[in-house]
Amino acid sequence: MVRHRILVPAFQGSNPCASDHTIGKMVIMCGAHKVKGLILAAGKGVRMKSDIPKVLHQLAGKPLVMHVVDNLKLAGIEDIIVVVGYRGEMVEEAIGSCVKTVWQREQLGTGHAVMQTEGALKGFDGGVIIACGDVPLMKPETFRILVREGAEERVKAIVVTMRLDNPYGYGRIIKDEKGYIARIIEEKDASDEEKKITEVNTGTYYFDAKLLFEGLATVGTDNAQKEYYLPDVIQYIRKKGFIVKALLLENALEGAGINSREELQRIESQIKGQVAQAKI
Repeated sequence: MVRHRILVPAFQGSNPCASDHTIGKMVIMCGAHKVKGLILAAGKGVRMKSDIPKVLHQLAGKPLVMHVVDNLKLAGIEDIIVVVGYRGEMVEEAIGSCVKTVWQREQLGTGHAVMQTEGALKGFDGGVIIACGDVPLMKPETFRILVREGAEERVKAIVVTMRLDNPYGYGRIIKDEKGYIARIIEEKDASDEEKKITEVNTGTYYFDAKLLFEGLATVGTDNAQKEYYLPDVIQYIRKKGFIVKALLLENALEGAGINSREELQRIESQIKGQVAQAKI
């Protein structure tokens, strides 16, 4: 398990076409390890109570999804695919032409969303960082750590995790005796004992691309929500004899997802508070 420290969320660069990402790009290119980015941004976000796609609501003056795009680029990941769905034309217009888009016409789960990118990633034999378009504070340094840890020979998946006092609604992290991830159990499928676990899935991952799509081919919908769960790929990777690691955030704010206007306002207030505290 790896821990790392977050201080104040960074909001560098709002232009996805900008060429001010040299340092991050050098981090990626210094090794032979190839990594692409994939952002899940197809959902409507019913709890936002808006016709605007959730990922286009603004935080600190910028759409949520653009925080994710910019931070991936600042980490040196220039080849990015965004999965769009609900009012996808609006999302495509907002993100511009510097990232690719793939459509998820039906909302059948995170695993199904990633399945839609198989054609775009055909023949790619590197790593894929999967991020959520509604988790805007994941820092470039976190993505760099995923790249570095993912280059280890036996590591074929990494899950970014966080600890919450109230983990309701999040997938719980189940570990083996060595501290590696054995599986992730979703809230609706968890037992009462499993629901007591406070380390949860942020929805940000690193996967070996080849094993990712091999694993997705084995994933079904035998679960409470009748969806294709992306975390189910973890069991396939373990059965192949590889390691799935956890990257535990020190500050859960970095992994916070935004699902309602109230959560958006609360996170904006927390950011302003951290910035003010840093100036003291």
